[in-house]
Amino acid sequence: MKFCSLQYGGVRRGGFVFLLLLIGIFAPAAQEIVTAERYLEMVAGRYGGIRDYEARIMIRSGNTDMYGTVSHLVPSFLRIDFTTPSEQVIVFDGEMLTVYLPEYRAILNQSISTGRRSGASGASLATAQGLTLLRRNYLPAFITGPVPEPLEAGSDEMVVRLRLMRRNISEGFREIILYVDPETHFIRRIEGRTIAESLVRFDFSDIKINQGIPEQRFLYDSPASANLYNNFLFRDTD
Repeated sequence: MKFCSLQYGGVRRGGFVFLLLLIGIFAPAAQEIVTAERYLEMVAGRYGGIRDYEARIMIRSGNTDMYGTVSHLVPSFLRIDFTTPSEQVIVFDGEMLTVYLPEYRAILNQSISTGRRSGASGASLATAQGLTLLRRNYLPAFITGPVPEPLEAGSDEMVVRLRLMRRNISEGFREIILYVDPETHFIRRIEGRTIAESLVRFDFSDIKINQGIPEQRFLYDSPASANLYNNFLFRDTD
């Protein structure tokens, strides 16, 4: 009986030691587990510390590629100066959206009230406000987990991919895929699938932050010879 008691005590001590080893192995791994929601929160926090940024942008819609420079100043100033199409401009100063289409010598203006800003759209997604809307209106999930993978086939650039599915049908995109730089937590690419099943892609590169961009950059002096069209999207009182 004494032998059995010692043996049982040894088994108990051995089992306890084995349990401690398991805890030692898996506890650090458990601390490193990051959910998609938590990862999106970290990205939003990164952008929350940015007062202004400038980046090169490429927009692909269907078979059309557009190139330019995007500027952003908190809280909601946004401007895109295109090189392709040449001289095309999109400016939003927080209240007025202005689009200049040089091909048609046309200036499109749209007053945007606070209530109209609830939807997430376009390049504005890569801002602190845009990410707040994404977290509120979309449900995030990793595509292949939090481990970085190539941006695309044959690329040396590594990203973490998040798929965001809309929580309600009022959102303009059915789903959005974010490609996030794992080191800087900047958004490298956004792909959005619209209600009409069209795919729109935004690529951001050469990002520069907190350079002291002035509000004057978002004042657009339109060509005098261009035709002016107001409320081209909707009447703000609707």
